[in-house]
Amino acid sequence: MPPRIFIVVVICLVGLLHAYIGWRILPDLPLPAIYAVLGGFWLLLSFVLIPLGLLSRTITMQPLSDRLAWAGMLAMGFFSSLLVLTILRDIALLLAEPLNLHRALRAFLTHDSALAVPLLAFAVSLIGFFNARRVAAVRRVDVPIVNLPLALHGFTIAQISDVHVGATIKRPYLEAIVDKVNHLQPDMIAVTGDLVDGSVARLHTHTAPLANLVARHGAYFVTGNHEYYSNAEEWVAEIKRLGIAVLANQHVLLRHEHATVLVAGVNDYGAHHFDAAQRSDPQAALKGSPSQIAVKILLAHQPRSAEAAAEAGFDLQLSGHTHGGQFFPWNFFVPMQQPFTAGLNRWHDMWVYTSRGTGYWGPPKRLWAPSEIALLRLVPAAQ
Repeated sequence: MPPRIFIVVVICLVGLLHAYIGWRILPDLPLPAIYAVLGGFWLLLSFVLIPLGLLSRTITMQPLSDRLAWAGMLAMGFFSSLLVLTILRDIALLLAEPLNLHRALRAFLTHDSALAVPLLAFAVSLIGFFNARRVAAVRRVDVPIVNLPLALHGFTIAQISDVHVGATIKRPYLEAIVDKVNHLQPDMIAVTGDLVDGSVARLHTHTAPLANLVARHGAYFVTGNHEYYSNAEEWVAEIKRLGIAVLANQHVLLRHEHATVLVAGVNDYGAHHFDAAQRSDPQAALKGSPSQIAVKILLAHQPRSAEAAAEAGFDLQLSGHTHGGQFFPWNFFVPMQQPFTAGLNRWHDMWVYTSRGTGYWGPPKRLWAPSEIALLRLVPAAQ
């Protein structure tokens, strides 16, 4: 489908969904008519703001672009909860239909539930906003590795992922993340993609704090799908300039005490859609590596790289991409595309750790999927 037609289809769909909410909620509000008028005005404004927020990156004027993004993303977050609650209300009313409830009780349920929908949507959006804007908490995870050399017991990796520096996430937000990571004093740092949403020209001052990341064995980055939306080649050059190693189907060997850790990275799972030469390839990432390595770790933005990574012989894959679903009901859609949504999981003989993300995408909203800085510690597996 051509991009322009796709945009028109999306805008029409958004308009129909706003109309559905207005049709199902506004007539049943137990309030004076003026509130229904104000509700209709809000729905119309929301219908306009959401597309403007999504297209704000195409506007070069600042601060107009960022302000439109903020307005559009806040409207999107509220609209999402409003839509879900409206659907749930309709289901509840439909189930109550055959119960032959007393007319007064039915009216009470109909009108009070209509008022509850926008109030609950607002409350949920407000809680989600504070969850998203706070500095990500540290999540400590032990990863049991079979035959782990004594020298690598307690080897730590700090992982950040899906920060999405852009219109609503700026330098102060990233500075707080960097400070928290450095405080952990990890042996290495992994940045597993979707760092940015926007061009180097627009965001380089806001990603500058990454130059302050400190770890015994350095920091390593792999591309996510959003880097390819924002000119991945330019971002790779900028990230290297900041002193972070970029692993593009490549590996490095880290000598830790008296043992060696192989750390490899692959381009995003869908990179070949943008450049055929950048196809994600875990086997290529191991090319030229020694045959006897104690631990092999792969940085891969999307969890669905796991099948190829396990076949290549990796012990641990670090991923992101999913945001843990970010907020209801999107957590139910992640498994349609990815094998894992969050946390430490097993894929055959390999561990996969999927970060919930250290920032957020789109609406500044997180519910039941808190942002995180993961601190993974290698420990010996029980025999």
